[in-house]
Amino acid sequence: MEMRALRIARPGDPSVLSVEEVTRPTPTAREILVRVSAAALNRADLLQRAGRYPAPPGVPPDIPGLEFAGTVAELGSQTSRWQVGDRIFGLVAGGAQAEYLVTHEETIAAIPANMGMVEAAAVPEAFITAHDALISQAGMKAGERVLIFAVGSGVGLAAVHLIRALGAASWGTTRTPDKLLRARTEGLCDSAVVELPGEIPPLVEHWTGGAGMDVVLDLVGGDYAAAGVDSLAPRGRLMCIGTIAGTRASLDLRRILSRRLTIRGTVLRARALDEKIAVTAAFVRDVVPLLAAGSVSPVVDGVYPLEAAGDAHTRLERGDAIGKLVLAIANGDA
Repeated sequence: MEMRALRIARPGDPSVLSVEEVTRPTPTAREILVRVSAAALNRADLLQRAGRYPAPPGVPPDIPGLEFAGTVAELGSQTSRWQVGDRIFGLVAGGAQAEYLVTHEETIAAIPANMGMVEAAAVPEAFITAHDALISQAGMKAGERVLIFAVGSGVGLAAVHLIRALGAASWGTTRTPDKLLRARTEGLCDSAVVELPGEIPPLVEHWTGGAGMDVVLDLVGGDYAAAGVDSLAPRGRLMCIGTIAGTRASLDLRRILSRRLTIRGTVLRARALDEKIAVTAAFVRDVVPLLAAGSVSPVVDGVYPLEAAGDAHTRLERGDAIGKLVLAIANGDA
């Protein structure tokens, strides 16, 4: 059987994307087949399209997409957690921007009843990344101070929501005034437009009265990592998540030593299956109840039909999207 899917014909600009008929995948014993209703866009999709972030083995090399919302269409022979028709969302290593995908039954979660498919599709990458970085790795506690670089991004805004819901306080930086205004409405204590990373440590000193930040989420990389180190309080934690500003930084080792700082890098796509299952379980335990209660929610800035994926890519590359861009795949799904 066949299905519609977004395909990358060759590495290049958004013009290399096209919607084509391809073979529908078949679930193995512990997998389920998902009828995809919507799939959100991420910078990893842009990098894959440009030929700079190839899909891992076993994943469609020419169909992008890391997060989705949909319904269970078919069960593998040894699955036990789901029923056909269940509404589910989750992360995959690729292939989500298609009418169907297969995924392990323990790497997905039930969509709360109060969420539609488009909204649900904007959740997994942003909220799982933010929760895993803040809680599972940085060990953020209620009452702590958190600084977020690129706070207007999907992960940045998800972090703001989680920090507020879990009793901590957040500050943020961005290069775009429109993003700054929107981020402030989501629960930041304060924020600023920053043109150069060196502007950040004096802002942090002002915001915190010289105390510094307990956690820094660096979604940008490059010289922002050094600004993050200079912004941390004693025993602070810097989480390195993105590299859009570059892959190298010069850090003051004396400050890292004297303040006993922790620097950690993190990715989701390349993790082993058991780690992905554990991350999903933590998301189900800690975040899904907050979504169901309306305590946290994704910010969706635009919805595009699959055929207009190139326009969505162009907009994400332009950098003016606030929150998430979503591709609507199955007509008529809410």
